[in-house]
Amino acid sequence: MGCSPPPSNTTHEITSANTAPVKVLSTSDGDTLKVQFQNGKSSKVRIGCIDAPEYSQEYGLEAGLRLKALIPTGATIKLRKITTDQYDRTVAEIYSEEKSVGLQLVREGYAVVYHRYLDGCSDTANQYVDAENDARSRKLNFWSQSDPVMPWDYRRNRR
Repeated sequence: MGCSPPPSNTTHEITSANTAPVKVLSTSDGDTLKVQFQNGKSSKVRIGCIDAPEYSQEYGLEAGLRLKALIPTGATIKLRKITTDQYDRTVAEIYSEEKSVGLQLVREGYAVVYHRYLDGCSDTANQYVDAENDARSRKLNFWSQSDPVMPWDYRRNRR
């Protein structure tokens, strides 16, 4: 009670000024989805600041199923655009019920922090890092492996 700040594991507060409501059309893996904007246009969206294992990688299927459970087809979510990537996907932080979906995936060990692109989530960067450290120390999902291969290394090694 009182005026104490929220615990550090809470998600970054969002406002309608920096987000746009969108409808989930589908999820394709643990960090990619397709959405429809209010103007009727659709776009592929890559969840910013995280990287989920590929489907063919250990915990890839589980990450995809968890994303689908967090934001099922037809759900309305909020999107805070960060940039557009080289594949013409919108890269954004995704919020469902005022909670960061990317942060939730990291917290549960279904995704890792994409440190290379973490500057796109500067307001919440520390929360992502703390969540990953906690998931790793608790050996949750992806982190339960004895020698996990980071998703970006996995993709590079498959080329």
